[in-house]
Amino acid sequence: MDDTNVVENKVDTTENEKKLTKKDVIKSWIRWFMFAQSNYNYERLQATAFAHSMLPIIKKLYDDKESRKKAVQRHLSFFNTEPVCGSVIHGITIAMEEEKSNGKPITDESLNAIKTGLMGPLAGVGDTLTQGVITPIVLAICIGITNTQNILGPIIFLIAQYAIMVTISFTMWTNGYKFGKKAVEEILKGGKINKVIEAASLLGTLVMGGLVGRFVNVQAFISFKMGKVNFSLQKDLLDKLMPGLIPLVLTLWILHLVKKGVSPIKLMGILILLGAVTGILGIF
Repeated sequence: MDDTNVVENKVDTTENEKKLTKKDVIKSWIRWFMFAQSNYNYERLQATAFAHSMLPIIKKLYDDKESRKKAVQRHLSFFNTEPVCGSVIHGITIAMEEEKSNGKPITDESLNAIKTGLMGPLAGVGDTLTQGVITPIVLAICIGITNTQNILGPIIFLIAQYAIMVTISFTMWTNGYKFGKKAVEEILKGGKINKVIEAASLLGTLVMGGLVGRFVNVQAFISFKMGKVNFSLQKDLLDKLMPGLIPLVLTLWILHLVKKGVSPIKLMGILILLGAVTGILGIF
């Protein structure tokens, strides 16, 4: 008799278990992907976007108004990360919320600890990968196409950029949900995340170096006669010493100013003024 009751209780527990569907997870991801950066504020940065993306999950997992209210409030704490690669944090949080709604001993503090512990490292990975590697590579390819007066350049850029970012974001989100807290251990294990950041940084540096050589086009127009010979500073000296020497020097100078703390706005003003003066004087 006792054994029968135990079996019945297990069946009831299984039947009452709250389970998210793939549709619920995707609905939450769409909200984040579309609105992640729509309501930045100085107090909590992306917190409202995070809570907004969690609403479909909260409504599915919690039945009463008070439980839903508490769930929204715990996701309104300060949050800020790179939106694409940082999606894994949301997947992990959703998995933990699902466990919490089924009675697992998961506290609000542990949920926030996971979020705050991962948002910094994943921001480093995401910014380096998306802004330092993927976007410059796609831009380099598409600018090359556009320079041939081909309208496909900007079209390919938009399609490729969104396709890549959507794929990375959705993959990170779903895998975060699939592996839950195990994903945290895997991400932080053995300092792998630092190796990823370092490798992506090196690749991004190489890509940016290639872009300088290809798209920073500055030439010296100074020329004069030496006896009966016309001497061009650019063709007869600089190109023979090192092609692209002026763009390299200009880039290193800008890098030096950045390291000294000169703001990007000031740098843009300096470059515009320098370009205008040297252009009018016929120097560059």
